[in-house]
Amino acid sequence: MKVSDFMTTEVVSVEIPGNRDDVLKILKRTGISGVPVLKDRKLVGIITRKDLLRKADETQLGLLMTPRPATVAPDASIEEAARALIQQNVRRLPVVEDEELVGILSVADLISALAQLRIKDEIKGLYTSQTYALWEETPLPLVARIMEISGFEAIPILDAESRLQGIISERDLIRHSSIEDTVEVSDFSNGTDDDEWTWESIRDMHTISYGISKIQLPDRPVKNAMISNVISVPVNAEVSECALKMKRGRVDQLPVVNGDKKLVAMLFDRELIRALCNLPV
Repeated sequence: MKVSDFMTTEVVSVEIPGNRDDVLKILKRTGISGVPVLKDRKLVGIITRKDLLRKADETQLGLLMTPRPATVAPDASIEEAARALIQQNVRRLPVVEDEELVGILSVADLISALAQLRIKDEIKGLYTSQTYALWEETPLPLVARIMEISGFEAIPILDAESRLQGIISERDLIRHSSIEDTVEVSDFSNGTDDDEWTWESIRDMHTISYGISKIQLPDRPVKNAMISNVISVPVNAEVSECALKMKRGRVDQLPVVNGDKKLVAMLFDRELIRALCNLPV
């Protein structure tokens, strides 16, 4: 099974110089997690949801993107691709042939491959991750900051009785974000009102106004942005069974519950594709 069998060939990309707002619109419209950045038709970087959320006031694509991203060849095996995604800690690999971008291979594409392989291994103890949860009234800006600090791309949401109510992911944060333009004033004068030698006109000349364009999240509770129709799996679920649920539900993660339906762990797609690395090439 080769990369070319599962890669996406119709790649949405942006060009340098370009507009950050256009990238945000693409991610909102398509639901994808990142776009390749081209210059003179050559791959120079990747911009992801994480980049937009972490650098909320940056507008230049060259400063937003991750330069020189890891790539993969179309004839590479999916095992090689899975290993590269895990080692590089990324969600997508541009597929390059003769220096030309011919496709992109994402974690979701490898989940589709896993769904076909009928791997019977149970996820318990192999692919599940410890997690924590947030209260459903937590404000969205705080949720974004917690996700940035923790490195989690999705977090379960509980109500006051500790019942699982939903999942919030970076995709949901991008969906609810907006561009806010503000004007700030900066005074570079060295004089003060107590300084008799400071001329009023000099202070005025050193006062400037400048615009700031920033990605903002509304000050609303996370319950208004989370996905409430949660697909969960038991601790003894099988690898390919879980991959199929992720593919059909178009989700990147699944809460893992015990016999009492209590949350015990999370299953992330990037952890699940480790199952591919145990297969023969």
